[in-house]
Amino acid sequence: MITLIDYGVGNINAFVNVYKRVDVPVKIAKTKADLIDAQKLILPGVGHFDHAMTQLNNSGMRDYLDELVLDKKVPVIGICVGMQMMANNSDEGKMEGLKWIDATVKKFDETKINQITRLPHMGWNDVKPVKDLELFRGLENDSIFYFLHTYYFECNNPNDIMAVTEYGGEFASAAHHENKYGIQFHPEKSHHYGEILLHNFAKL
Repeated sequence: MITLIDYGVGNINAFVNVYKRVDVPVKIAKTKADLIDAQKLILPGVGHFDHAMTQLNNSGMRDYLDELVLDKKVPVIGICVGMQMMANNSDEGKMEGLKWIDATVKKFDETKINQITRLPHMGWNDVKPVKDLELFRGLENDSIFYFLHTYYFECNNPNDIMAVTEYGGEFASAAHHENKYGIQFHPEKSHHYGEILLHNFAKL
């Protein structure tokens, strides 16, 4: 059972549709009570960092999510801004992040990007795993995913980097620490590559 954290930010229905296709049951959590007995958590996110953090903090789920993730070690995956929220803080806003992974969110340096349209980083790009983890099983070679972001996740511990992508230099497009996973790209928009990854998460 996958529990999707619905705090008003992120396309929940897109994830529901993916899991329907691979025959994995899903549950949508809007309250603390909905999180009881959660086995695996997905934290989606789009938009501004501070807005997403405010929405989550006001949802009534924040404290119990900390308990599930940090104490009970329930597997969780943060997606796009959901990943960035797992960091200590972000250059995009002033609020503290969840501090689930020791990292800082930084803005891309436009002077290092050789594209005509430099920001946001938008469209398909390669994702190269640097850790042998089940999340990327079957995606080790030539897998591409859809990105849409201006800020990136910088791990303070290089061992937490799970996959890298090139955009004006190499950045961590996926991170992992214990039961916590973060991916900067959108698997729900990445066709069969994203479907494989989300199915892998369900099987962890």
